[in-house]
Amino acid sequence: MIENKKIILGVTGSISAVETVKLARELIRHGAEVYPVMTDEAQMIIHPQALKYASGHEPILRITGKVEHVSLCEEASLFLIAPCTANTISKIAHGIGDTPVTTMALTALSKMPTMIAPAMHLAMFENPLLKGNVKKLRDLGITFVSPLEGGDLAKLATTEELVARAIREIGPRDLSGLGITIIAGSTQEPIDDVRSVTNQTSGRTGIELAKNAYLRGANVWLWYGIGSERPPAYIPIKRFETILDLFDMVKEEDRFDVAISCAAISDFIPERMAGKIPSGGELTLHMKPAKKVLDRLVEKSRFVIGFKLEADWGEAVKEGKKLIERGVKITIVNEVSDIQSDVKRVGIVEADNASEVIGTREEIAEKILDRVAQIMDFYPSS
Repeated sequence: MIENKKIILGVTGSISAVETVKLARELIRHGAEVYPVMTDEAQMIIHPQALKYASGHEPILRITGKVEHVSLCEEASLFLIAPCTANTISKIAHGIGDTPVTTMALTALSKMPTMIAPAMHLAMFENPLLKGNVKKLRDLGITFVSPLEGGDLAKLATTEELVARAIREIGPRDLSGLGITIIAGSTQEPIDDVRSVTNQTSGRTGIELAKNAYLRGANVWLWYGIGSERPPAYIPIKRFETILDLFDMVKEEDRFDVAISCAAISDFIPERMAGKIPSGGELTLHMKPAKKVLDRLVEKSRFVIGFKLEADWGEAVKEGKKLIERGVKITIVNEVSDIQSDVKRVGIVEADNASEVIGTREEIAEKILDRVAQIMDFYPSS
């Protein structure tokens, strides 16, 4: 997603500098070229050779007569300082360029997006003077990636988040500004105070959709029910358990831009019994059909994508077309036998078109959102 993009990676004297080898490799995995720039203090924590091997480029340790801070900034797409100390933040805020990183920053600010990922003791991060310097840099257009607070530390953000933020900044922006709400996981309907009925799903497809949409510039909200996957911390999340929870959440929203419902939502609601049903003997459950959340989403959305799972492929496609008749713009269909597979086969069903995709959940999410990007311009925003 950031193929051939040049990223300058500024490394300063935080112990978190040890994470930059992995960070450089992950950026490269997504197609970027990484050029390390290090302060003297950073070199005391991680050897420049480690970053040379990780990036394939000789780290810049001094600004020389080659004016590296000018030539590199003419070619690069992003300056990422990770980790960034309080000292470096404050120097940049006051226009001081006495290290390769701060000198590079003073040039980069007028040439490309600059992103800072702080890492330090929490007391330093909460210092009013530093907060003032952070605000000053934010006002100048510099993006900050918030640290992870734990104990007395403000730790460097995860490699996953740093890479995601970099891709969102300089990668494809074909979903930029589009609001996308993704409903993932399953509902869990109580039978009594301790038991419930649910559906089998990991929530992985919904999470991959949320991640891909985020990388491509969308404003993403993930509504996540019961599932075994951990959603990324950088995407806003709301939790639900029952189908009634979902109805309440939909009711609270005025309007959805794009709604993608890939959750395994209950078709039936059991009659709940008080307390705990005694063990032993037979048990008959009385269940009533649940109202369809998808219908409510259609009423309140510009564009809805639904998912349909059936026992066989032909039935899935037929039922998927029925959802199109109910106002869904795209239905993603697949078979029950495919539900736990890492490589899946899905159909992308539209009113006048149907295509087939085979791939991982990550690849399928990308293909679905490719289609969203292609056709969203045809749907008015009002």
